[in-house]
Amino acid sequence: MVSGKADINKILKTWAKTPPFYHVVFWLVLFIIVFLTGVSSMGWRDAFFTDLVNIGFFVIIAYINYFILFPKYLKDKNLLWHFGALFLIALLLTPIKLTCFYIVTSANAELQSSFMGNRFFIFFTTFIVGTSTTIYMIMNDWIVQQREKKDLESKTLQSELNFLKSQINPHFLFNTLNSLYALTLKKSDLAPEIVLKLSEMMRYMLYECNEKEVPLSKEINYMQNYLELEKLRHGSKMLIDFKISGDIDTQKISPLILIPFIENSFKHGINNQVNQGFVNLELNVVDNDLQMVLENSKSPSLPKINEKRSGGIGLVNVKRRMNILYPNLHQLEIKESPNTYKIELNLNLINN
Repeated sequence: MVSGKADINKILKTWAKTPPFYHVVFWLVLFIIVFLTGVSSMGWRDAFFTDLVNIGFFVIIAYINYFILFPKYLKDKNLLWHFGALFLIALLLTPIKLTCFYIVTSANAELQSSFMGNRFFIFFTTFIVGTSTTIYMIMNDWIVQQREKKDLESKTLQSELNFLKSQINPHFLFNTLNSLYALTLKKSDLAPEIVLKLSEMMRYMLYECNEKEVPLSKEINYMQNYLELEKLRHGSKMLIDFKISGDIDTQKISPLILIPFIENSFKHGINNQVNQGFVNLELNVVDNDLQMVLENSKSPSLPKINEKRSGGIGLVNVKRRMNILYPNLHQLEIKESPNTYKIELNLNLINN
């Protein structure tokens, strides 16, 4: 017995989540409202049966529209034909509806006479219910389309972000492994340090960068490890300075959003550099605003780097990712001179 009740409750709970349940609730609530409105003037018996007929015919024209007319309208988009068909159906239903009113109020001649004298009003309300159903379904169809469009845009943006993130420079990893190999051949004490920093970076990229936002402190730690590995790799040929100020412990940021700028600075600052190069990076956090100034040296004879270079995430892609993740929340300025390359970025870290 208990199992039977549990099954019934389960069926009812499942049914309560389906569209037919909401349809039944809507018509039931409408019937109760109409009944309570007319019961004082007609008495409960006449009010009950006339409202039952009234709502019943509303249901008929609504679902003729729902299952037959509106699907046809969606197919041929002929609104004039659609409302003409509703008009004819309301015209055909009106005498049948009046007959039903006449039957259920057989004991009340005055009420019968009132219905017969309001034939146009009865036709008009039936037609209005039909057209209201059309308006509701057009609005609902539009809302569904907008939701699907938004979901598609969201999935497209997410796919694009994943693609852009996957383009984070793999040649850095290969260069670091080559440096590690050279150090192990020399049995250098720096080899374990490189392995440790590289493992921290890989752990961050593989496990922590899947979130929409990460703590700014972890992103900065990743950047510090990157810079330390570049220091170890380039030695005295590259001077690297990294300054941090402000509160970095309470802020969050989209993962791997800043590192491409740093990668780009090393392309300019060390490739084909004859003299000693430098990379200076300053990060300042004030409330929700992050200010980054990144400046590096470059050789006057250095050819212009192709932003679509294989293995890199060119500045075009970086800007695209910024526009997706921080629309209207960032300002990026790039200044280039014969000997230096400078990036100034202001980023609002409010939840994006």
